[in-house]
Amino acid sequence: MEIVENPWRGRGLPEDVLSGAPWPSVNADAPEALLARCPVAGETPLVEVTGFGASVWIKDERGRMGLGSFKALGAAYVIAHEAAAQGAGEAGRDMSRALEGRTYITASAGNHGLSVAAGAHVFGARAVIYLSDTVPDSFAQKLKEKGAEVVRAGRDYEASMAAAARTADEKGWTLLSDSSWPGYFDLPYRLMEGYLALAAEATRQMPEPPTHILLQAGVGGLAGACAAYFREFWGDAPRIVVVEPEAAPALIGSIRAGRPVESQGPVSNMGRLDCKAPSLIALKGLARDADAFATILDADALAVLPALAAQGLASTESGAAGLAALRLMDLPGDARVLCILSEEPDT
Repeated sequence: MEIVENPWRGRGLPEDVLSGAPWPSVNADAPEALLARCPVAGETPLVEVTGFGASVWIKDERGRMGLGSFKALGAAYVIAHEAAAQGAGEAGRDMSRALEGRTYITASAGNHGLSVAAGAHVFGARAVIYLSDTVPDSFAQKLKEKGAEVVRAGRDYEASMAAAARTADEKGWTLLSDSSWPGYFDLPYRLMEGYLALAAEATRQMPEPPTHILLQAGVGGLAGACAAYFREFWGDAPRIVVVEPEAAPALIGSIRAGRPVESQGPVSNMGRLDCKAPSLIALKGLARDADAFATILDADALAVLPALAAQGLASTESGAAGLAALRLMDLPGDARVLCILSEEPDT
């Protein structure tokens, strides 16, 4: 494992390299208000685990809204927010047709696509999900079961997103990405805001403030949203470490370069984290809020899974990446660590 201290901590990267990206939202009240109106919404548990040499609490997102990951809070929240703006939920308004005629399109490694599909289905919209060649067929089948149309395009996530963006432009569909880039900020800003619901829950559930927080990252949306909220709530005391695959060091590479950069590397077994370019909104926030950035090997991510499964916390290499990094750290025995178990195991 490699750990790099963040030289931009507390101030962030220069504004001129971020193309006008906004800071991540810290308004958890907005997603929690919409979640309160959702019949399948509910808090996910905070679980204390043993065997890591410190006091460790896991925010267990595997059961989030029946979709198997924290991503249920992202795209589905964006779509619900847009439905609410159309008057969905008003007396006599049929919510199931609030967004009839709208098509949402995105690329996904699986879980984000499930959130798009679920949200579109609830409000009568259409969902088209582009998948790269590396996404397992099992995820494609899950998407189809949620009513999404699946298109295979590109050898990696970035290529499939580029293809989805081209189709959105050609057909006038709504591109709903969980990443952000120059000129594309509004919807991913709202999407990251949805993740604040789990961060707010964690602050209420933790028995004491953590001394360390480990956040896994692909494009960085979850990490960026949670780090911003945790800094707002707990201040500078917790040490926040962002964890990426060694094969996809988009954030750590950008921090080193002092500007957004695309990384190069082989395909990682941490498939949902195998993103070679950072979200600009996430990068902006994490450059200010994270204390350090770490990369782990595929073997490290795989090695932690049996210990978690033995405690009833089966997950994937992506879902447990923060805990995999924790196993490689030499933390004091009185450390209080918060991690996120971000997804259920593949089936």
